[in-house]
Amino acid sequence: MTSFRIEDLHGIHAILYALFDNGEKLDRAAMRRQTQICLKAGVHGMAALGLATEASKLSEIERVEVMEWLAEDVGKSVPLGITIYGASVAEQIRQIGHADRVGADWLILQPPMIGAYSAREYMNFFGRVADAATLPVAIQNAPALMGRGLNADDIQELVARHPNIRLIKGEGPVVDIAHLIEVTGGRLPVFNGRGGLELPDNLRIGCKGMILAPDCIDHAVKVYNLFQEGLPDESEAAYQRMLPAVVSTMQGIEHLMCYGKRLFGARAEIKIFDRAPVSRPNAAGEAIIARFASTLGRFVQPIA
Repeated sequence: MTSFRIEDLHGIHAILYALFDNGEKLDRAAMRRQTQICLKAGVHGMAALGLATEASKLSEIERVEVMEWLAEDVGKSVPLGITIYGASVAEQIRQIGHADRVGADWLILQPPMIGAYSAREYMNFFGRVADAATLPVAIQNAPALMGRGLNADDIQELVARHPNIRLIKGEGPVVDIAHLIEVTGGRLPVFNGRGGLELPDNLRIGCKGMILAPDCIDHAVKVYNLFQEGLPDESEAAYQRMLPAVVSTMQGIEHLMCYGKRLFGARAEIKIFDRAPVSRPNAAGEAIIARFASTLGRFVQPIA
C-alpha cells in the first residue's frame, strides 16, 4: 500500500478502459500496457472498475481479476482506487473485501445500476456499505451519466452521518461542483471527471484533481502540472489542445466506450475489440478519431 493521507490525494488519476481480445475476453497484456502507459505519462493515481471499465459487463470473477492485475502492475508507485460495483449491499461489501485484499488505497462507491429509487434510499445504501469498509470511501455522484444521484445537501448529510466517506467523485459541470464544494465547506477532497471537460476551471474552484479515462491522460497531466506550477496561461493552452478530442468523445458513456477507447488504442498502438452489446463505430467517427490521434500524438511508450 502506498504511504499517503487520503486528504492529500490529488492530481490526475487514470481509470482503466476494459480492453478485450477478439474473443471478447479481457486481454491481460493490453490491460498491463494500458497501466504502464498511464504511469509513464505521470499520473498521480490509478483506478479501475468505473464506468470506463464497463464493470456492468464484467462478471464478479472478472472484476476481481482487474483489481489483481492493476494492483500488480501499479505496485506501490501511485495510490490505487477501486470503484465498487454491485446491485446489493452484500455484493458491494464482497467487492470491498477483494479490493482490500489486493491492496487498494481507497474506494469509490457507485449506486446500484438497477431500478430508480429515492435519494433517501441511495443515502441509506451508501451509508451501509461505507460503514462496512475499512478503507476510505468516496461517493460517485454522476446523475447525468448514470440516471441516479444525490444533490449537494444530500451528500453533506451523508458525510455527516458516515465519517468514513472521505471524498467525492463527481461527474458534472464545474458550476455544480463549485456548489458542492461550497455546501460541504471544502472539508472533503472533490474530484471531477467528464473526460477532462473544464479541467482548468475545476482546479480554479478547488477540485483536488480529475479521474479520467486514459485517451488524453498525458495531456491532462500536463494541464494539471502547469497549473500547479503557477503557469495558468500555459496550462490553458495545453487544455485547448486536448479539448476538441474531449468534446468529441465525451458525448455519453456508450459513445466514450466506442470512440474514446479507440482514441486511446490509436495513440497506444493497441488494437481495440469490443464486448457485445456495444455501440459500433462508423466511418465518420473513425475518421474523426484518426485525426485526433494524429493531433494529440502517440503515447510515450514504456520500456517493454
